[in-house]
Amino acid sequence: VQLQASGGGLVQAGGSLRLSCASSGRESRTYGLGWFRQAPGKERDFVAAISPSSRGTIYADSVKGRFTISRDNAKNTMYLQMTSLKPEDTAVYYCAVGPLTKHFTMYGSWGQGTQVTVSS
Repeated sequence: VQLQASGGGLVQAGGSLRLSCASSGRESRTYGLGWFRQAPGKERDFVAAISPSSRGTIYADSVKGRFTISRDNAKNTMYLQMTSLKPEDTAVYYCAVGPLTKHFTMYGSWGQGTQVTVSS
């Protein structure tokens, strides 16, 4: 599976962005997906994950209520709708294939990241 994240950019605090993760190489309905982020000088942190059928989703406490993960298997694309953005959300955002878990080591097929910058 190959993944490509897009949709990042510069936004003011309180604003919104929608990230996309396009997948290819295998039918997307057969695997779970997740979003992680990495700020400069910090470790890669879990953001959200979604099951193959979209029936299951999990979120990091820091984004719960502000971010929404979704997917469209017909388009082989996963999304991350981000609202009420904060400067601390600034990071490179990555998508990856994995089970419905927050554990970084369970994910693979990492896509190229997309930069999100939130100005105060």
